[in-house]
Amino acid sequence: MYSQLTKEKIYQTIKEENVRFIRLQFTDMQGTIKNVEIPLSQLDKALDNSIMFDGSSIDGFVHIEESDMYLHPDLDSFVVFPWTSDKGKVARFICDIHNPDGTPFAGCPRNNLKKNLKKLKEHGYTAFNLGTEPEFFLFKLNETGEPSLEVNDQGGYFDLGPADQGENCRRDIVLELEEMGFEIEASHHESAPGQHEIDFKYSDALRHCDDIQTFKLVVKTIARRHQLHATFMPKPLFGVQGSGMHVNMSLFRDDENVFFDPAGNAELSKDAYQFIAGLMKHAIDYTAVTNPTVNSYKRLVPGYEAPSYVAWSAQNRSPLVRIPYARGLSTRVELRSVDPTANPYLATAVLLAAGLDGVENDLTPPEPVNENVFEMSEAKRQELGIQDLPGTLIEATKKLKDNTVVKEAMGTHLYKHFLKAKEIEWGMFNARVHAWEREQYLATY
Repeated sequence: MYSQLTKEKIYQTIKEENVRFIRLQFTDMQGTIKNVEIPLSQLDKALDNSIMFDGSSIDGFVHIEESDMYLHPDLDSFVVFPWTSDKGKVARFICDIHNPDGTPFAGCPRNNLKKNLKKLKEHGYTAFNLGTEPEFFLFKLNETGEPSLEVNDQGGYFDLGPADQGENCRRDIVLELEEMGFEIEASHHESAPGQHEIDFKYSDALRHCDDIQTFKLVVKTIARRHQLHATFMPKPLFGVQGSGMHVNMSLFRDDENVFFDPAGNAELSKDAYQFIAGLMKHAIDYTAVTNPTVNSYKRLVPGYEAPSYVAWSAQNRSPLVRIPYARGLSTRVELRSVDPTANPYLATAVLLAAGLDGVENDLTPPEPVNENVFEMSEAKRQELGIQDLPGTLIEATKKLKDNTVVKEAMGTHLYKHFLKAKEIEWGMFNARVHAWEREQYLATY
């Protein structure tokens, strides 16, 4: 998506596009996009890394007595939002957060991912590439402009109009993304009514995480223009498939895809098998990061396509880890559990660390499971050593505490604040009386 940009090129684009305001965006620990908007007159100050904000007001950042934080824009992330007014457009930079002394802030998820990516060189790799498949639902707005629970169509997988009544919105999203530099590979209706997927080209890990955040913003913005609400909530509706964000991963050494070996078993290299083994070994323990909400675990249940068990295969789609058929430069490992509520920077950091742990310790994955795991008996799964993924957020959070590889990938600051936030989230959910309880017990007891 990005090219090497200079300040001169940025100023030229600003003049040509009539940009009047600049958004300085960053991502908090929970994966939420935040921004400080400045008028164009303050751009020089921003490009000198001199824009300050109060970090104590951001979840997972710092205490009030140490609140001053600085925004460092990534020049290559500059883009003009095409949907903004011709009378004065808005552009944005994605920023890293730094301390007053100029050092990278440990609580910035983007900084943390950069730190983890430096470990690639220790293993002789030059790039960690990602390709994600984020799914989302479109709901109608009610008379007050708030999201309803009414989907805007009753389409199914790969349906088209008139069954897919969201295709005009989806098409506009694609056009806006392409104007911003995305290379869109496909867009289609997903399995559930009102559910959609737009796939964009893989890229290096840091840029792809930036792209995920931009993608979410564009989807929500354009949906509103169609009087719709887009949500990346994993399981907004009972009885239908939830929304995932499958993550396709590959390691490169210069222009060589290290996972491909034409002479290897299934044309996969030793590095690929080691990486798979690392993902499998740590899967239960990093699930709190890749599936970070209470609602995430309503998706990870049998019967709705999402994985529930720790297994892998090169042939079928029921296991946690799948190896897509493509080979050569497209050889990749697909993790199917991740959902779009995950902070992409944090999730990528822990997945990279898990895979590299497999490489570093020369791990061997268990035998692939080439039959439908969902149709196996519990006894058969136990015989094959297939473990269950965590069933609730609190279970996943407890597992996270046991894993030093995942902790180190998150860093002390983010790990501590993430753990506390998830325990609070579970406590709030657990204390709430839900509609299901009233339906089951109110009249009976």
